[in-house]
Amino acid sequence: MALSTNGSEESELYHAQIHLYKHVYNFVSSMALKSAMELGIADAIHNHGKPMTLTELASSLKLHPSKVNILYRFLRLLTHNGFFVKTTVKSNEGEKEEDIAYSLTPSSKLLISGKSTCLSSLIKGALHPSSIDMWSSSEKWLKEDKEQTLFECAKGENYWDFLNRDSDTLNMFQDAMAADSRMFKLALKENKHVFEGLESLVDVAGGTGGVTKLIHEAFPNIKCTVFDQPQVVGNLTGNENLNFVGGDMFKSIPPADAVLLKWVLHDWNDELSLQILKNSKEAISHKGKDGKVIIIDISIDETSDDHGLTELQLEYDLVMLTMFLGKERTKTEWDKLIHDAGFSSYKIIPISGFKSLIEVYP
Repeated sequence: MALSTNGSEESELYHAQIHLYKHVYNFVSSMALKSAMELGIADAIHNHGKPMTLTELASSLKLHPSKVNILYRFLRLLTHNGFFVKTTVKSNEGEKEEDIAYSLTPSSKLLISGKSTCLSSLIKGALHPSSIDMWSSSEKWLKEDKEQTLFECAKGENYWDFLNRDSDTLNMFQDAMAADSRMFKLALKENKHVFEGLESLVDVAGGTGGVTKLIHEAFPNIKCTVFDQPQVVGNLTGNENLNFVGGDMFKSIPPADAVLLKWVLHDWNDELSLQILKNSKEAISHKGKDGKVIIIDISIDETSDDHGLTELQLEYDLVMLTMFLGKERTKTEWDKLIHDAGFSSYKIIPISGFKSLIEVYP
């Protein structure tokens, strides 16, 4: 960084140091959040029905008395980061003395177990030791002339093989995807027009059917198919208008009026994404110009005024790169990919905060 000639060099250095340190220690905030999720702090406050004092919270969580002050320091950071709010309550009925108590915020309410909007499993998946430890191999990965992911460089196997080898880890991944899919309900409510008039839909790489079930609830007359690897859908059962089919999306996709690709294309490079899109186009070919492909993914806008939103999108891009050699795409990259696959037009609708819904037409 060039030092300013108009201001204080010392001041600029101090600000640069703060900026650097903040990014070095950002992981502490992530791990504090993970600890709060594992302890069940949000559940304890929610079940209590009102703000909880530190003593009440420590007792509910069955913490050793020697750890009460440690809990306070965790809560201090998490409160600063917007996951809890401090309020004051009377120490005892009729007394003037007050205690500090903690209540939930909209963000920590996403950690309440049993709620349809609970994202605890997403935290477990994103901050799993395997996903964190791989970064120690980044220098080796970048200097090697090998076509492999950072995960594969660190672990000796790709992420999909890692998941399929361990049922607990595979279940954790599927739970994380299902949790994210449940948030789709809000976006579905605002974008019902996208699915109106469809007679059939195939959800490609739809996992255990979290998104498809939401669409099925909103549009029970649409014949919905969840299409995924045989080991994912083999033991799942549906009903007359909701069925599960095993197969390989790189070979062919079951025919339908519309193909849904939620959180799919960002897992793959342009060559493989192009193959998926071409197979999707073939799957809707019987509908002529009335068929469509519905993509739910990130569309990066580096010119956005929302710095935090863009940072999240760029972080997701590195997650996709290091785990799968995939990518999050800009509008220009989406435009090229869609037209290379032979589609004539598309439109992008921002949804779910940092994602977009892309309607693609033959």
